[in-house]
Amino acid sequence: MMQTHAYDLLRCGDNVFLTGEPGSGKTHTVRRYVAWLSERRIPFAVTASTGVAATHLGGMTVHGWSGVGARSSLDAAAVAQLLANRNTSRRVRRAKVLVIDEVSMLSAATLDAVDLACRALRRDERAFGGLQVVLVGDFFQLPPVRDRGAAPDDPSAAFAFASKAWREARPTVCYLAEQHRQRDPDFVELLGALRGRRLSDAQRALLDARREVAPHAGAVHLYAHNADVDRINADALARLPGEPVEFVMTARGSEAVAAALARECPSPPRLTLKRGAKVVFTRNDARGRWANGTLGVVTGFDPAEGTPVVRTTRGATILAEPFEWTVGSDGFVLGAVRQVPLRLAWALTVHKSQGMSLDAAHVDLSRAFEYGHGYVALSRVRSLAGLTLGGLNERALEVAPDILARDWEFREASRAAEEALARLDDDALAARHEAFERASAAQPALPGTTTRDAKGRRVARWVETVALLREGVGVDEVARARGRTPGTIVAHLEAAAAEGALRGEEIAHLAPAGSALRGDVARALRELGADTLGAVYAHFEGRFSYDELRVARLLLRAEA
Repeated sequence: MMQTHAYDLLRCGDNVFLTGEPGSGKTHTVRRYVAWLSERRIPFAVTASTGVAATHLGGMTVHGWSGVGARSSLDAAAVAQLLANRNTSRRVRRAKVLVIDEVSMLSAATLDAVDLACRALRRDERAFGGLQVVLVGDFFQLPPVRDRGAAPDDPSAAFAFASKAWREARPTVCYLAEQHRQRDPDFVELLGALRGRRLSDAQRALLDARREVAPHAGAVHLYAHNADVDRINADALARLPGEPVEFVMTARGSEAVAAALARECPSPPRLTLKRGAKVVFTRNDARGRWANGTLGVVTGFDPAEGTPVVRTTRGATILAEPFEWTVGSDGFVLGAVRQVPLRLAWALTVHKSQGMSLDAAHVDLSRAFEYGHGYVALSRVRSLAGLTLGGLNERALEVAPDILARDWEFREASRAAEEALARLDDDALAARHEAFERASAAQPALPGTTTRDAKGRRVARWVETVALLREGVGVDEVARARGRTPGTIVAHLEAAAAEGALRGEEIAHLAPAGSALRGDVARALRELGADTLGAVYAHFEGRFSYDELRVARLLLRAEA
């Protein structure tokens, strides 16, 4: 299925399972759908199975959002406790759409607990309390983390699709078939064969041949265990001359949320670097200057801020400024950690590499112990020429047996959904989109849009935001100062502009003269239409974030 078809089906309001091979565009499609919901003021919740996965989409863990927490089941007392929690009740009742990313790492038991919480809090016996639920992930990647000491057949280790909640939700399957990471047809075919546990002798020979090739000079070494990675990185850093420079992670918000983020964050709590250190970026840059997986070498440190300066393998020089991983809900930050978006990259674990795209990797899976280890590691690399192999045991080449049968079912279900979509004419499809929009749209005045000043008078929440921007402060800086997400700050600007309280010159510094936001984006907004940003976002293929496009639209309207 193409991304555009999945996007059409999502807007019909049905429950959806969005899946596909690594690099097929799952996250891009979700971002596009979330932008559509935002534009129409349809309340939604973006969650994920882990805290760091949640930060990729600006949400929170599904455990925290639903109130389930660390529990994998809910008894009557736990449900009563949930109902007594005002914040959780309000959050769950308000939502119309629930997105759960990285669902492959969520156990069946936990998904059932989330379903029960939604039904109880929303007082609705339908699956997930009548929410549209969008399940996103690829079951061929790393499986749920089973409870310590649990047997392989324990419910805590079962995949989410084995849950009662999944069966009752009956999600429409959208199996994305596009490929945006690998362009080498032989490598794409090899990965597909590995995914289907049908490697031919010729393909095994291709892999064996990569064991005889010396690792590329800039290759990341991938291992299954942390001990191997830590040893290699520490030894390589110690051999470099010069004094080490340490960057310490900071946190804000809920201590529990921040602590969980710190444990999962792909950048370490204490990052020690030297000039000459080999590093990898651990986040995508909204402006497209680097991606999660971009490799480079530290060439020095900014004299003013001390920030690392990185020269990438493609020759770009980047100032690696600190980034904030934030978990939030309804525009409020629940917890956040701030660190330089780098980690040492002589070696990485397969787990930490998940989500990255690497030009070159040396993979040693002689000690692989988990289904999917080999598939995840090999699929990080863009081409077969960029791959070399150290060790590779048989477990590394295996995928979970129960995934294969379900994968065939998922593909068949996706084909059926695509055929059903093709039978709808444009008017019928538009009618379904409009019906979902009407049924789900929030009231014109959403709760929490006003606050009170020092004298107790009610004022719009954007007043303080606009005051800071008038001092020449940027969106990210205002967000940090106010404890909000950048998206909320942009929403404040839009509200102020709608009230006629924001002039173009007050936000001109957000897009300096000559920038792409004033040139390329402005032209695209005029040609494709400023009312719907989805087409503009797709036009630039993610080069600009939705928040940047919203700012550009504000500038364009202010100058009109």
